[in-house]
Amino acid sequence: MNNPEDLKYSNDHEWVRVDGNVATIGITDYAQDSLGDVVYVELPDVGATTSVGEAISEVESTKSVSDIVAPVSGAVTEVNSALDDDPGALNSDPYGDGWIYKVEMSNAGDLDALMDAEAYGAFTADA
Repeated sequence: MNNPEDLKYSNDHEWVRVDGNVATIGITDYAQDSLGDVVYVELPDVGATTSVGEAISEVESTKSVSDIVAPVSGAVTEVNSALDDDPGALNSDPYGDGWIYKVEMSNAGDLDALMDAEAYGAFTADA
């Protein structure tokens, strides 16, 4: 599986790309592979606030429906509305066009609980 080195990873299979105080969130290559073909993404509302561990949106695939669990706390500043027309971007480009939402972090310390690429690779190897 592809686990870019510049990202942080949650044990719920979300990735986080940090740019200053803004975190971009998506699902990992491992997650999209496990889900199968993604057919629908329920995006969070811009302005919604979330805390680590809370379900903020859902992804529906041909196999199941899965919650997207917030890996960091904060306020949603942007959503990837292109997923409304092309939810399959989560499968084809999970770390690029398949991002789900951006959040202005309220606690940068949340990042300390996330895994780096090597740790996430070991975590998914045991799954």
